[in-house]
Amino acid sequence: MANNSKYKTKRMAVISGATSGLGKEISLGLAKRGLTVVGFGKTKSKVKALADELGKNHYIFQANVSCDESIAGAAKQIINQFGPPNLLINNAAIMNNPAPLWEVSAKEFDEMSAVNINGVANMIRRFVPSMIQNSSGIIVNLSSGWGRSTSPNVAPYCTTKWAIEGMSSALAQELPNGMACVALNPGIINTEMLRKCWAEGATAYQNPKEWAKMAIPLIERINSNDNGKQMTVT
Repeated sequence: MANNSKYKTKRMAVISGATSGLGKEISLGLAKRGLTVVGFGKTKSKVKALADELGKNHYIFQANVSCDESIAGAAKQIINQFGPPNLLINNAAIMNNPAPLWEVSAKEFDEMSAVNINGVANMIRRFVPSMIQNSSGIIVNLSSGWGRSTSPNVAPYCTTKWAIEGMSSALAQELPNGMACVALNPGIINTEMLRKCWAEGATAYQNPKEWAKMAIPLIERINSNDNGKQMTVT
């Protein structure tokens, strides 16, 4: 891909886990700020709902990030039609049912790794080469406070988010000048994932819509000078 302008004039953001929680608010917020949003979601009804809400100038795909083939097909279509993304946001993640590590089944642990780690790698594998050809683009990997600290009963989730921190730091060293990869800790937000851990205790924290008012401007300010940074929405 020689030049983004060959394909589009508007900036484009590709977002995984775009149909609920933080991903949905990121999608809506970036669309309001003039970016073309290409989102991925796993649930058909949520994909349709976000597509209807965003309108015809944005594109929401049903895909499973843990399946490389699922992402490969959609990514090829997107890049051929629109060119490389300016912004790749790897947000899709799931939380384990709170329990001591030895009580977490192999199936549940494997599913978390497939989504939270492999899913990010799959998105990077399918979108970043086209961005590298332009030496342009920002990659934001959603991490967590539990990617920089730990708590009991969420060891599988901590494991995956510590992996994202390491993956982001290593990828940053591999990118050409003009690009950046950052690990972004969103902070503590009252999402479905947090309620799974803290039940009603999650209501003490801001909701995704409130969070997005701080997060969206921060995400838009990220540039090549931030490559390799650990960032936090505060």
